[in-house]
Amino acid sequence: MKKYTLKIEGMACNMCEAHVNEAVRKAVPQAKKVTSSFKKGETVFLAEGEIDQAALSSTINATGYQCLGITSEIYEKKGLFGLW
Repeated sequence: MKKYTLKIEGMACNMCEAHVNEAVRKAVPQAKKVTSSFKKGETVFLAEGEIDQAALSSTINATGYQCLGITSEIYEKKGLFGLW
């Protein structure tokens, strides 16, 4: 599982966040836990394996927002059982 972080320009409210979340789900059907923050100017989601970053960026840009960059890192679920 990987955690993807997108830097997004142009979000100004909660509706903007919803539009970007919808665009991410459209471009990456396997995306899980999609969340956006207009205050931080970013969107974060989880997905199995690699995604088509160019297609994702293009889909977001088509909605009127600008994807400035995409980074990814390995995501490890943390929980009570990881403490033992």
